[in-house]
Order: sequence, then structure tokens, then C-alpha cells
Amino acid sequence: MRIPAAVLLLALPALVAASPGFAADPAESAAPPAATPDRHPELKRLAPQEDVWVDVAKKEVVVGCRIAMAEGPIEVFACPEKTKEHEAIVATRSSARIIHAGLLAIGLDPGSPVSFDPVYAAASGPAVAIRMRWKDAAGTPQESRAQDWIRNAETGKSLAADWVFAGSTFWKDPQDGRQYYQADGGDLVCVSNFPTATLDLPLESSQSNEALLFEAFAGRVPPHGTDVEMILSAKP
Repeated sequence: MRIPAAVLLLALPALVAASPGFAADPAESAAPPAATPDRHPELKRLAPQEDVWVDVAKKEVVVGCRIAMAEGPIEVFACPEKTKEHEAIVATRSSARIIHAGLLAIGLDPGSPVSFDPVYAAASGPAVAIRMRWKDAAGTPQESRAQDWIRNAETGKSLAADWVFAGSTFWKDPQDGRQYYQADGGDLVCVSNFPTATLDLPLESSQSNEALLFEAFAGRVPPHGTDVEMILSAKP
């Protein structure tokens, strides 16, 4: 039975903090970061220290981010800050596990991550639309599909595929039995296939440095350090 969205939203902050399935890094649990200013008081914020909100009416997850790379080859489109920023366009001011919780809150159920054994099996799950929102140098609001910031190095065109909510995996610490959400290591929204991805492409895309298929679309991505928002919703 599906829990009503309103009930789930009220309970999410406590559930995320307490659930072993969404355990944080051990170093973080001893001294949680202080709350940050709430830029969207009209929305439901999922954790006081992280920039993730749920728009209940629109069924959208809004994530605060900044531009980490404006050009060059990439393995992931979006990663949590201080993880894979050297190979990602966007760095989120949130953990992957909280964004996963937000996708659950808007009614999406994860599918399965990519598998390579015994043969390649693409990631599966509900398709997720991603839009990017920011202000240009003149202060004018702008919006773009995330795909339009990603260039296929073979075709020279924008990414043509949609992401799917694969859901990542968990690692269990043999010492204390706690489970850790693997995408918190950086594999939040991937363009190379990773079994640890929260969102992945349902097509074969190597993570080998010499065979990376995608890159930041130079000239379309805002300058490095630009404050942006990532909006996730179910693909119609």
C-alpha cells in the first residue's frame, strides 16, 4: 500500500536521519552541519542542512546546485559537492540519498541499476525529466533541459536520451551492520553507466577515460560557479 504523499513528506526528514538504509558518512553523523537559509519557504524542505525541496502541487523535486564544470569530458551530470566535481557539470548542495527520498515523495519507485555480469543490462526505472534554472549575468531568469548542456562527442549534438530512476545500491559495513547509500560517493545523475547511480542513462555508455561519450556543451553551460537549480519530475 502506498503511503499518502502528505504523510510521507511530514515524516521524511526524520526517516532519512534515522534510517540505516540512508546512513550518512560516519564522520558526518558525529557533528551534523548547521541549518542553512531556506530559499524556498513555500515548498517542503527535506532536511535543514541540504538544499532539496518538494513541490507537492507540481510533483517536482527542486535541488540547489552550482556549476562545477562548463567544458570538458564528463562521467556524471550532477554529483554531491566534494565528490566527483572534476568530472561533473553540476555539484549539488545535497546528498544523493535526500534527492532519492524526494523522488520517492513525488511518487516514483526505483527500478534497477545497470548490470555487467554476465552480460550488459541497461539501468531501468521510471523516466525522469530534468530542467535547469538560473539567472544570467544580467539577472534574467533562464531555463534549459539538462540534456541541452550535454554534448555527444560522436554526433556533436545534445544528449537525446532520458534518465531513469535506477535507485543506486547499498553497501553494508561488516563491522557494525550499517548500510550506506552508494550514490553519495558522487554517482547522482550519471552519463557513464555506474551500478551505484541514482539516475542513469538506459543506454551503454563507458566510464573508461579514453572512451567517454559525453562532455559539457561549451557555450551552453553557464560559467563555473554559477548558482543554479535542478528540477526533477516524472517524464510524462
